[in-house]
Amino acid sequence: MNSKPPGIAESSEPMANPKPAADNGSSSSFISETVNGTHRFTVQGYSLAKGMGVGKYIMSDTFTVGGYDWAIYFYPDGKNPEDNSMYVSVFIALASDGTDVRALFELSMVDQSGNGNNKVHSHFQRALESGPYTLKYRGSMWGYKRFYRRNLLEASDYLKDDCLVMYCKVGVVRNHLECPKLRTISVPPSDMGQGFKDLLDSEVGCDIVFQAMLLFIYTDKLPDVDEVESTVTMCSSTVMVQHLLAAADLYNLDRLKLLCESELCKAINIDTVATILALAEQHHCPQLKDICLKFTANPANLGAVMKSEAFGHLEESCPSLLSELLATFASMDENPNSPLSRKRSSSSVFGLDLAGDGAEAESVNPNGRRLRRRL
Repeated sequence: MNSKPPGIAESSEPMANPKPAADNGSSSSFISETVNGTHRFTVQGYSLAKGMGVGKYIMSDTFTVGGYDWAIYFYPDGKNPEDNSMYVSVFIALASDGTDVRALFELSMVDQSGNGNNKVHSHFQRALESGPYTLKYRGSMWGYKRFYRRNLLEASDYLKDDCLVMYCKVGVVRNHLECPKLRTISVPPSDMGQGFKDLLDSEVGCDIVFQAMLLFIYTDKLPDVDEVESTVTMCSSTVMVQHLLAAADLYNLDRLKLLCESELCKAINIDTVATILALAEQHHCPQLKDICLKFTANPANLGAVMKSEAFGHLEESCPSLLSELLATFASMDENPNSPLSRKRSSSSVFGLDLAGDGAEAESVNPNGRRLRRRL
């Protein structure tokens, strides 16, 4: 027998489900990626390079990857005196100023018979137990003292016409933090009529070259770059929005200006933030400017942004922004939840490598400290 507590009425209608509460949570993404580059190094006259002495090297020209300079060091008589010139040694060296530069490496000696049996030591296309290698100072090196036994090398297809060919691949690790919650700019209600009146008052006729601005006036939405291709030189969507923001500022089209700011927020990254920050400063966009400053001042982004070409232009065109950037950086440092306020480890991390013939991979810094692993 069913019973019900007193004072509660029965009903045949199902209870309405409560509406879910709006999600006001924030989100962010930490992104690690590599900037890759290669260099081909040819040693002609190998037999004449032999006998130059243990520890003596032939160096390649420097090449740039990920904002740092690198060089290949080849030791015909080996790097280690204990090996009695039985091995050739090959190393990659950081050839520019840098601190705790994390990277992946690949060293290859080319099989010149055409069979493709290259001798390769690579960190790419596989997981490293301890992560990427860390080179702490200019002159720090990674490579192999026992890259290849010399008598085997001289009898192999790696040596042809007294010539050796080596390839080096470097992948510099770059990190940055994506914070979508910081990139929100509210857009006011439509004011298309007032915007159209302001354009007429400016005495700009139908032959305006601001076709994108006219499209906004007639449609009240931000145009796609494809819509203006026919009369405007082909450009990227981001570049078009940058020019459109400048025009909106000139003609006091406030809603269009905020639409452009909102769109540019989505385009902020390591390579674009300096340009967008300068634009926000020049056209009085405080919300967009604040977002750019916070993105740049984040310790996960600052180093990479300062190495960008656009940051150099920012220093020249808007020097006052540097003090504001410093103030933003300092305010983040004072925030107890900021990564800057946490003590960070600066220890080097070395991963494993694939090697044959009992080779050892090692990293060396100018002070002579090294970590090696028997593979």
